[in-house]
This record gives sequence, structure tokens and C-alpha cells, in this order.
Amino acid sequence: MEQELAMVTKLADTVLEFAVTYGFQILGALVFLFIGLKLAAWIGRKVTHLAEAREIDETLSRFIGNVVKLVVIVFVAIITLGNFGISTAPLIALAGASAFGATMAIQGPLSNYGAGLSIILSRPFAVGDTITVKNVSGTVEEITLAATVLVGEDGERITVPNKEIVGEVIVNSHEHRVVETRIAIAATADAERAIAVLGQVLDASAEVGDEPKPQIGIHDFTYGGVVVGLRYWVPGRQYFQTRYRVNAAVMRALDDAGVGLLPANGMAVTAAPLSADNET
Repeated sequence: MEQELAMVTKLADTVLEFAVTYGFQILGALVFLFIGLKLAAWIGRKVTHLAEAREIDETLSRFIGNVVKLVVIVFVAIITLGNFGISTAPLIALAGASAFGATMAIQGPLSNYGAGLSIILSRPFAVGDTITVKNVSGTVEEITLAATVLVGEDGERITVPNKEIVGEVIVNSHEHRVVETRIAIAATADAERAIAVLGQVLDASAEVGDEPKPQIGIHDFTYGGVVVGLRYWVPGRQYFQTRYRVNAAVMRALDDAGVGLLPANGMAVTAAPLSADNET
């Protein structure tokens, strides 16, 4: 019993001696770590707000703020470990080797981040624009460092990795998208009347934009007739809906006006609409 009591007393003396010797050092290091973490978060927010005040893109502003916050946290951690008496040189070397290995392992995602940073800096499009890239069209809903999110006309979310965008041909029609339609009418038909009728149809359509103004004219010539072309702009999220309604109205208006379409081998040739992407 006396031996156990002596052991407990010795242990208590050791703990007390350690607390007296290193207690304030440990407490100071923990307080410094707590204040450093709070300071890093505050600096990160300030940098983000400052970047937004300079009208820098929101995504880039947050990225810069997070990078600054992370750098401050790393310095605080290094100083805290030094206060505990831990040598940081081996840790720095290990972190460098780990970072190199991680960079090689996540080369794909990193290329997306680099491409996202390029998109944010060059700003070929913005949120709300209607773009077409790699045969994919939609309205830009969100731009992140990893990917760009588009919303299609039917509400589907299309996530495009940023590395698939940079270096590609991007068609940015902003909030609208152009509709191009070709209608072949017979040579005996009154082309000027047909153009006037088509103009009335477009003027009566509320979805067709006034700026740029719709364009209607003789697009080309063909055997036994002429090809009338239409170009007008519609909201990007209502492209197909508006196009189909206008095509139906065009057919009715031409029929009511007595404007005949170009016949071929005794069969009527209907309007042959072509989009800007598939025009031949």
C-alpha cells in the first residue's frame, strides 16, 4: 500500500513539475492557435469583400479569400508547432513531397480548376448567358472552379467540366438565341408578299425580340423558285417552344395569303428550318 501511494505521489509530482515548467508555454500556444484561426477567417472574409468591392467575379473573389485564409492558417500552425518545441523542417519537407504526389494523382481535377480560373479571369460568358459549346446549349446558371452548370430548355442541369470548355469554340448569344429558317416558295408566288406576311407573323409573336430586329429576305435561289430566309432572336430558355409556334403561324399565314411552297414531283415542299449550328 505504501509503495503504491509513493508511486502515485511521484506521478503527481512529475505532472505538477511538467505543468509548472511547460503549462504556460502550452497555454500560450493554444491561445495563439485559437486567435490565429479566428484571424485567418477574418482576413479571408476581408480579402473576399475587398475583391468583390473591386468588381472582381464572385467565384474568383471567394477563391482568393480562401487561398489567403489557408496561407495564414499554415503559418499559424507552423508557429504553434514551434512553440510546442516540435521541429517543423521535417514536416515541411513531408508536406512538399505529399503535395507533389497529390498533384500527380489529381492532375485531372486540377486541370479543371486551372481552366475554371481562366474562364473567371477572361469572362467569355457570365451567369444568365445562353451559350453553345461542344454541341451542348443552355443558360449558364453557375460557374465554379471545377465545372460550369447549364440549364437546358426543359430544366435539365448540364454540368460541363471546365477543361472541356477552354480552347473550344464558344457561341455566346447572351440571354437570347438566334433562329434561322429557310422556306422555299414557288417561282410563281409573290416573294414580296411572302416576305410581308412573314414580317407580320414575327411582329405578332410576343416572344420574338425587337433587338436585334428580325431579318427577312430572299436567302437564295433554287430551280423553280426562291428560298426566303428568316432570322430572329428568342429567349434562350424558350428556343424550341417559340420556334415551333412561329413555324406553325408561318404555315397558316402563307396558306391564308395564297403563297404556294415550291412543289417537287407533284408533292408540296414544306418549310425546311435550319438552326445556326446545322445550316448547310
